[in-house]
Amino acid sequence: MAYTMKVDGLTEISEALTQLQEKAPAIAAQALYDGAGIMADEIRKGAEKIETAPFKYAAGGTRRLPSPEEKAIVSNVGAGIAKFDKNGTEVNTSIGYRNSGYAYLAGRRKPIPLIVNSINSGTSFMKKQPFIRKAAASGASKSIEAMKAKIEEAVAAITKE
Repeated sequence: MAYTMKVDGLTEISEALTQLQEKAPAIAAQALYDGAGIMADEIRKGAEKIETAPFKYAAGGTRRLPSPEEKAIVSNVGAGIAKFDKNGTEVNTSIGYRNSGYAYLAGRRKPIPLIVNSINSGTSFMKKQPFIRKAAASGASKSIEAMKAKIEEAVAAITKE
């Protein structure tokens, strides 16, 4: 005895999956934009917590803290978000000070990434204050949650259509 089974709704599921495939890069980019914004804000907050001391030359192997002027340069510029790199199914970006330009410090023109790296990693004359690493650690979970929420919202909107 033969049985027959009738199923409705497979065409809708197939269409929804096709839409998901087509819109996946755009959804990923939107989610990454939200996550990158959160990480950039965390780096800005970290830059505000940099300890400073009035400038003086570090002599005799001693190390100094960044000057208030150096902190002001880093805080005023803020971390930037690089242009998204869309590579097939992946979307990548970076957050930092790479192309932030130059600033005048003590009458001399200096690259801002040099000042940031000096503060973040330290030098032979400056104590390190790893504010970028700390911001990345503290903002990672917030960023991931925001990206998950954005993706789930977009997928839910597609599957409801």
